[in-house]
Amino acid sequence: MKIDRNELSVPVSVIVCAHDEEQNLRELIPELLQQDYADFEVIVVEDRSNDGSFDYLHEMASQNHQLRVIPIKHRPDHINGKKFALTLGIKAAKHEWVLLTDADCRPRSNKWIGEMSSQFSNGTDIVLGYSPYLRSPGFLNSFIRYEGLTTATQYAAMALLGKPYMGVGRNLAYRKNIFLDNKGFNSHLSVTGGDDDLFINEVCNGSNTKLFAGEDSIVYSKPKTTWSEYYFQKVRHLSVGKHYKTADKIRLGIFNITLIGFWLLLIPALLNSSLIYIPIAVILLRLTLLVVLVYTASRKLGDAFEAWKAPFLDFIFSIYYLVIGLVALLTNKVRWKKT
Repeated sequence: MKIDRNELSVPVSVIVCAHDEEQNLRELIPELLQQDYADFEVIVVEDRSNDGSFDYLHEMASQNHQLRVIPIKHRPDHINGKKFALTLGIKAAKHEWVLLTDADCRPRSNKWIGEMSSQFSNGTDIVLGYSPYLRSPGFLNSFIRYEGLTTATQYAAMALLGKPYMGVGRNLAYRKNIFLDNKGFNSHLSVTGGDDDLFINEVCNGSNTKLFAGEDSIVYSKPKTTWSEYYFQKVRHLSVGKHYKTADKIRLGIFNITLIGFWLLLIPALLNSSLIYIPIAVILLRLTLLVVLVYTASRKLGDAFEAWKAPFLDFIFSIYYLVIGLVALLTNKVRWKKT
């Protein structure tokens, strides 16, 4: 006899924080309310918006009991806006499991909540999901999607090895009590960003964290459309890594050193004409393995990437990490966005 998953559904609170996101909310909220899941609520924390977000949310909430709106009128000066909004949303959640996403995200399927909740079990406190960026024409979009895939491959692989270290708030679930018991974002309130990965880095371990990937569990995110916007976003993201656990910083440092070192040593190796066949063989082997990895990993995660682009994007990626990584490492105060 086939078991209906909805009959066994765990109640879920979906939480979205929004500031001046009216158009995105008009697209996202109907998709969330149409999720094929028996027991869930949608909480939108409306953070002092200047557009029509509040009016739209109030109208939608009056028509659907599953939608709740929490308006923020004032934010304490010492707390990051996103962290404050998330804290209010999590505290207001009726259910033990909270599932997070952003206003500019879109679930690929109406099975999203069901797929993520299938991993909720005794002994599990955190479920890491995958959130690739939407595909569009242009080199910037290809690079953003490649960088996102590389990051996801790293944290997915480490989670499978029992060494989880981060998640992405665009598609992330955890128990409300693990948030409250660990005092939420209290240990990194002064850090710009990190509402997802720093909290997960602090509380996750090999026994309480699961990874889940697949087409129906994906949440797509809208990528930046200009290099300047992307630059400020990535400086903010990478600067958070300074606050990871030491072991995680060492692992990520080794990865970055090997990535950059490969391309830096390439030119002098090729100039040694007497042994040129050796570096050529190494290059071909590494790039072949890279293409295979990108092809396989992207499909396992549920969103196929054009693997043939990987060799060139990997070269650009090494330059990106060298430049932006140094900026993030040396920057003391990070802006949330370009002003």
